[in-house]
Amino acid sequence: MTHTGQPMPFDFDRFLAIPRLSGLRVALDGSRLVVSVTTPAPDRKSMRSAWWELDPDGAQPPRRLTRSLAGEGGSTFTRDGAFLFVSKRADPDVADSGDDRERARLWRLDPRGGEARLLASLLGGIDEPRAARAADRIVFAGDIFPGVDLDVDERRHKARADAGVKALLFEGYPIRRWDHWLGPRERHLFVLDVPDREGPLPPPKPEKDQPLRPIGPQPRDITPGAGHALLEQAFDISPDGRRVVTAWARDEDLTRLTTDLVLIDVERAERRVLVEGAAHDGHLADPTFSPDGRWIAAVRSERWRPERLGDQTLWMIDAESGTTRDLLPGFDLWPHAPVWAPDGRSLLFTADRDGSVAIFRLDLADDGTPLAEPELLAEDGEHTCLTPTPDGRLFALRATPAEPPHVARYPVTAGRQAPTRLPTFPELDDFVAPGVVERLTARAPDGTTVPSWLVRPASASPTDPAPLVVWVHGGPVGSWTGWHWRWNPHLLVAAGYAILAPDPAISTGYGYDYVARGHGTWAEAPYTDVIAAVDDALERRADLDHERTALMGGSFGGYMANWVATQTDRFRAIVTHASLWELRGFHGTTDFGPAWEEEFGDIYADPSRYDAANPQPHVARIRTPMLVIHGELDHRVPISEALRLWTDLRRHGVPSRFLYFPDENHWILKPQNARLWYETVVAFLDEHVRGEAWRRPELV
Repeated sequence: MTHTGQPMPFDFDRFLAIPRLSGLRVALDGSRLVVSVTTPAPDRKSMRSAWWELDPDGAQPPRRLTRSLAGEGGSTFTRDGAFLFVSKRADPDVADSGDDRERARLWRLDPRGGEARLLASLLGGIDEPRAARAADRIVFAGDIFPGVDLDVDERRHKARADAGVKALLFEGYPIRRWDHWLGPRERHLFVLDVPDREGPLPPPKPEKDQPLRPIGPQPRDITPGAGHALLEQAFDISPDGRRVVTAWARDEDLTRLTTDLVLIDVERAERRVLVEGAAHDGHLADPTFSPDGRWIAAVRSERWRPERLGDQTLWMIDAESGTTRDLLPGFDLWPHAPVWAPDGRSLLFTADRDGSVAIFRLDLADDGTPLAEPELLAEDGEHTCLTPTPDGRLFALRATPAEPPHVARYPVTAGRQAPTRLPTFPELDDFVAPGVVERLTARAPDGTTVPSWLVRPASASPTDPAPLVVWVHGGPVGSWTGWHWRWNPHLLVAAGYAILAPDPAISTGYGYDYVARGHGTWAEAPYTDVIAAVDDALERRADLDHERTALMGGSFGGYMANWVATQTDRFRAIVTHASLWELRGFHGTTDFGPAWEEEFGDIYADPSRYDAANPQPHVARIRTPMLVIHGELDHRVPISEALRLWTDLRRHGVPSRFLYFPDENHWILKPQNARLWYETVVAFLDEHVRGEAWRRPELV
């Protein structure tokens, strides 16, 4: 493919063909760089990931490392350069039963090449492997029945399967997460001593009723009795492999949500609380050992309360004593994902900053204290997967509102700098977005500056203004910072629409006070900020059609779409996806209602904040046609919200349609479902914004 500088026709097929990069990894010596590449499966009914190796210098083309129908997941490099990865691929030495085919196993690719070799297999699956820097040992997460070993786990699984029982008995809370029920297994951490050479082949078949596992050391459970403490918690292993640090959630009474930092002695499987979250009234997350094992860097978040939003910073923690130090006093952005430089003399981290996710470097003294204020390394784009190398280079995945995620390289010691882009795949390297991306600002009623991204057709002009669609982001705490696979404005630009993506109050990247303006008051500043952004754009831009406008959003953005529908009829159409509608009922049906009490308070004692922000009582005011979209498997915003909204709209005579996905969750993940999503949204907008005849998508 030749780059002509002119945008090619853009449609869903071309959108789907763009390789989706994630999970950047580098070998300890910096010689090897790998990235996960997600593309449609051959039947184009699902997406599939594989690991590819990139040339760090960008001189050689990418080389595919893994290939399987099941696709591959989490990975790590061992100290000897072996590449470990998780995959649901079948073990060629075992005839899997039906249930076994879905288990995620851990595999090893030798640095000298050859076939991948099975290292570990748990019926409950394996994820997030982490390797020690100076020892042949790894830690990973896996699910297991509580109070049993791996052999009993396999037998209990078989007994349930043979009996045809899928029932779950719950004795605690929570019981769901995002798109799945919790149980009957719980998430534990396991350690495994990794052989550095090929072991003997396994026997041709196991003893009767005994599971067949790889020959060699077996995983050891180091967190018995974890319960729900490790749900969605990050962990790390010390360089010498003797200790594991993990965030450990405490929510026993469901009113004091805190997260400890726990240190585990690997040999004894003994754990002790290194930093007690409750003592600091907050949460610890993303712990990572320094290269010499002396320190642990972690993100510390204050506990939120309805009357005050908690702040966030980076902490340095002594790995022996648990003594803590705030590394970023006075830093008015929220840091996340800290990564140590290989020499241990600095920390790299990212933070949302004015519509981007910027990279910062914090230089450190030998005693762990900062030598200076954090230095901004890169500000243009959304950066993830920071991957530093010993020779002073920093690799990251970078995206912008006009560019899908790609691999960028920076010198780690320089100040503000432009990226050097590594070549990867023609569909990605030669991509030119059809939309023109601009940055806008407006003034809120209280005088606060409200930023937005505008993505418009290049053809939009005062003589041919583009109809405007306002997209409100989810979160609610978050912002529009880069490329979006779920909410992609360029597909609507290709259909002739301009997209305004505002960052109202409660958005990150503009300082603590900006987030706090919207905390617990969703119907106030977040709403008026959105309207102010729309008013300003339409007033200033003659290339936007003042009469033909619509608004849409998902999750919190869907909530805002619902609230807007009850407050104004200025828009011709509203699209609401995975949206909150009746806040009192939502508290009891979402996967973890107590978290919302940090935003709106104890609903049983004082529901006034829920009521103030609740759009449902105002349903009689809605005049705008609405498209409701929801997935059956969504436990964060349950389908009950859409069903109640749909019933209320129909009973009040609101022109409306309901696009229902029985096989999707909070996100629309399957490619043909995503195609249908965009077809339906564009048809609905065309009908009500442009006045065209309704075009019902063929597959529904």
